[in-house]
Amino acid sequence: MTDIKRTLTIAGSDSSGGAGIQADLKTFAEYGTYGLSALTAIATMDPDNNWSHGVTTIDVPVLEAQLKTVFASDHKIAAMKTGMLPNVAIIKVIAKAIKEQQLENIVIDPVMVCKGEDEVLNPENAEALRDILTPLATVITPNLFEAGELSGLGKLTTLEDMKKAAEKIHDLGAKNVVIKGGKALEGDKAIDLFYDGSEFTVLETEKISPAYNHGAGCTFAAAITAGLAQGLTVKEATLKAKDFVSEAIRSGFKYNQYIGSVFHSGYRLAKQDSI
Repeated sequence: MTDIKRTLTIAGSDSSGGAGIQADLKTFAEYGTYGLSALTAIATMDPDNNWSHGVTTIDVPVLEAQLKTVFASDHKIAAMKTGMLPNVAIIKVIAKAIKEQQLENIVIDPVMVCKGEDEVLNPENAEALRDILTPLATVITPNLFEAGELSGLGKLTTLEDMKKAAEKIHDLGAKNVVIKGGKALEGDKAIDLFYDGSEFTVLETEKISPAYNHGAGCTFAAAITAGLAQGLTVKEATLKAKDFVSEAIRSGFKYNQYIGSVFHSGYRLAKQDSI
């Protein structure tokens, strides 16, 4: 096998394994791509303090050294994604690398909060994500909260709200927008929205219970990234990613009393079982 697609994640570490760079690399492997990584932060969760989150930022020179290593590959990166970006300086480094390396198939997952937390990691980041990285995105994948922040519309509670936000985010320069509504909207459907600037596509599946969905957002974005690397169109990659993450949630498991994680091999194992 000579045409192994390189996929890159620039994201934070989740030691519990469900989200962050761990989720991205597992997903890349499930899609048959070769995952490379550059770490931006280390997220820790304290079981002695109600699973409260801590974020340790990687110094900019260390991030730059990681990227230098990544781009020393003999083959060009086929697709890349971003995840947790803890400060504006790191966002600027990534934007510079995208431009200098003339990267294509860029998936921006604009992580603004850790799951279980309700405060923006760094309020300045929302502006930098909007102004610096969104215009570079082949596809941007905000959840409801992030889409509300990027669009300026605030809390989104309906599909119509999602459509208005998608239009505004597209106007910021992103070529395609995927808003991850998931289980957050009322009703019995897990709803995500794809918008390419001219047409909306609603992605619906039945809500899964119990919903072990820690890492679902990262996994969804990573699956889109790997799909693009494998030559799918953005819409095709998004539709397959929806199936992939749904199976990951369906086969998820209780990690501890605080969270339940998706299982990134769920899609492959489900397909094997159906043969």
